[in-house]
Amino acid sequence: MEYNRTSELTDDERMRYARHLALPEVGEEGQLRLSRAKVLVVGAGGLGSPVAYYLVAGGVGTVGLIDGDVVDVSNLQRQILHATPDVGRPKVESAAEKLRLLNPGVDVVELKILLTEENAREIFSGYDFIVDATDRLEVKFLINDVCVEMGKPFSYGGIQAFGGQTMTYVPGHASCRDLFRGLDLSTVPKKSPRGPFGAIAGMLGTIQAAEAMKWILGIGCLLTDRLLRFDALTMRFVEIKVGR
Repeated sequence: MEYNRTSELTDDERMRYARHLALPEVGEEGQLRLSRAKVLVVGAGGLGSPVAYYLVAGGVGTVGLIDGDVVDVSNLQRQILHATPDVGRPKVESAAEKLRLLNPGVDVVELKILLTEENAREIFSGYDFIVDATDRLEVKFLINDVCVEMGKPFSYGGIQAFGGQTMTYVPGHASCRDLFRGLDLSTVPKKSPRGPFGAIAGMLGTIQAAEAMKWILGIGCLLTDRLLRFDALTMRFVEIKVGR
């Protein structure tokens, strides 16, 4: 398939993205910027599902998915890119199938591997923005450190039980090392022992997708130097300043 990288939108794209084009902050030039952008989503599970859905729906030209896991029946409570017949399939394969049906004009790249210290730099070099949609702190720190080293903007996100939190890094601003300074990783469970409540993944993932698209478009105010946290039981959102 030939992916559109021209200087103007096609008639089909103008119909598909009509609601974006109606926004002065986006318009045709903004939609073309989205079509030229490349975003990598690390994790095709709870957070990665809504992130990837909205990036692809919104017309981000290339969306990479990296995940070495397979779909488990326990994932289906929150990982909305996967369905019951997908149990046992590689997550990136299952996710890519749905995303291509949603928007054939987006290049969905499948990376059926785990992100490691050895491959992270090479993989990240092909993308403009990175989304952390993982559930392990050691991988979050790997994403953070490589992005800071390479000057890559990224969105951090984490969920547990009924809550979630997220912040955005761009060069010159606070990173996850500032957020978690002094944390001893050896004392942290490998995976969250609590939940999460299924809808929490969607609430946080859509915020991360919005941050990525705002950065591409150069609009609004990003979640830099501030952590956004929410509790769905009380439906309260709070913002915490993060210093470097």
